[in-house]
Order: sequence, then C-alpha cells, then structure tokens
Amino acid sequence: MNSSRRSARAGADAGSLTDVTGLEVGHAHDLQALTGCSVVICRRGAVAGVDVRGGAPGTRETDLLDPVNLVQRVHAVVLAGGSAFGLDAASGVVRYPAERKIGFKTATAAVPIVPSAIIFDLNLGNSDVRPDAAMGYDACLAASASRFAEGSVGAGAGASVGKIFGTALGMKSGLGTASIKVGSMIVGASSL
Repeated sequence: MNSSRRSARAGADAGSLTDVTGLEVGHAHDLQALTGCSVVICRRGAVAGVDVRGGAPGTRETDLLDPVNLVQRVHAVVLAGGSAFGLDAASGVVRYPAERKIGFKTATAAVPIVPSAIIFDLNLGNSDVRPDAAMGYDACLAASASRFAEGSVGAGAGASVGKIFGTALGMKSGLGTASIKVGSMIVGASSL
C-alpha cells in the first residue's frame, strides 16, 4: 500500500450501521486520487435486498439477491469508486471471507456471496488510480463493529452530487450512516 493509500476506522459511538449486531464496516481509499471502497462484512450471513438505479449502474452479484434464487444470505457488501474498474475491489473482499471459510456452503468450498456496486468518481481525482482487489482486502482488514468514519472516506472519497447539468457543476459529497432503535429492533443505514 503506498503512503497515500490509507484504511480508516473511527471510535465507538451511537447512530451507525454497525449498531446492528453482526455487522462490521471498513474503508480503504487513496485520498490523493480521490477514490476508494467500503465494505460491510456479515460473518454469519445476512438477508439482503437491492434496488439498482441510475443511468449507468455497475454491479456484481446483485442478481443473487432476487428472492427466487438459491442463495439467501450475503457475507459482505462492497461499495466502490472507480466506475466499472472499481468492481475489481470485490475480488479482494471475496478473498477475505474465503480464507476464513465463510460463505455459501457447497460440497467443495464455502463460496462468499459479495454483492457490489460502484459510483463514477473518475472526474474528481486521478482517474488512473482505481479501487482494486488489494484495496478491497485492505477495507476488510480495517473492518470493525465500531462506529466507522464518515464523509470523504472509502467509497465516499471521490463521491459527488448535483451533476444533472454536468459534472463541472457537481459538488463534493461522501458517505454517511445512521441508525434508529424501534422497540427491540435496530435499523441501520449507510448512504453514498
């Protein structure tokens, strides 16, 4: 990992996706190039759903989340910058649970189920630097059940909004999180 590529974690606090028991979140990014990835790890597996939107969505394994399919649980979720190139970060995330024999049990191996999605961040930083398998793995190593860093970190490092009239008018954004307790249930969310 070069000196500008970092992994981020923050101390424990309330109001985070990680308030949901069993979830760990980690980031890895290159703040000079303004790109990165974020991972949510579910070591015991978690039921997940997806709603893909946007004019040019880039995803990996999101079709597995259709309730009619065989696979019922995911073991991690990846969000990455780098446009279509950033889907490579998922390869490093798949390696992390595979090494720990976490995944969908088959006769020959535990296959980690890792749905992934990307954002377009190539216009803000150095478009030649993109999230890759090493960065995805680094995000897993940084994952923790503690409250995680927000803002321009991980997949939010190069995130922007307000580009309806062109990328030149876009504004810097980032990654956020929140949670709410309803009775004995905790609902957590993260947005990018």
